[in-house]
Amino acid sequence: MNKNIDRVVQELRHGALAAALFVGFVMPPVLDAQPDTGTVTGIVTTNAAAPRPVRVTMDQRVCGDALQDEAVIVDRAGHLANAVVTLGGVKARAAAASAGVMNEKCRFSPHVQIVRPNATITTSSKDPILHTTNAVSVTGKNLFNVAVPVPGINITKPLAGPGIVRLVCNTHPWMRGYIVVTDEMTAVTGADGKFTLGDLPAGAYELRIWHESLKGASQKISVSAGQTTTVNFDLKTASGAPRGM
Repeated sequence: MNKNIDRVVQELRHGALAAALFVGFVMPPVLDAQPDTGTVTGIVTTNAAAPRPVRVTMDQRVCGDALQDEAVIVDRAGHLANAVVTLGGVKARAAAASAGVMNEKCRFSPHVQIVRPNATITTSSKDPILHTTNAVSVTGKNLFNVAVPVPGINITKPLAGPGIVRLVCNTHPWMRGYIVVTDEMTAVTGADGKFTLGDLPAGAYELRIWHESLKGASQKISVSAGQTTTVNFDLKTASGAPRGM
């Protein structure tokens, strides 16, 4: 009799343990093995050589005697930085509503950036000398021109767009910066020439490349759901093309 009771108690204990384990077990979420969006990635290269450093003729105590010419930033393998890659017809889901431009060591930082139309730009300075931030459209229209005379000052201006805005400094003519105003999916290549555009609807598109000093290019591409499309570009020098246009 006692053996039967012990056996029943043991079975109940095992059953309780199994029930507890079952209750504590959480089924992992079922992942969609075939998302409805894809990714485009690639590398932009060029045969152009990096320009010679810019000789500084004023404010050397702040700017130095020479500065890198940022018109073409390329490494030894030909990877091109600051190329702007745009997927035509695809709206950006989270385009930046503002941009910040810093005058630092007599250069604009960042050199190239992207904002949506009707965004704002705030210009400031770390240099204890007079700078100006003069914004000009690629058609030559002057958008605004403000003095940045002391470090820490912040001046905010609107940018309508779309289009490419060139920044210049009237007191230091070698200074250049660019703001691409667009509501399309756009990326800027890094120092390694790489770019990535993700979360793209499947379909056929045109991928465009713009660069301040090199001839642009485009390719027809196809984006597949759940897939990564690799597209590489090799930009050539644009003979006779004006700088920054």
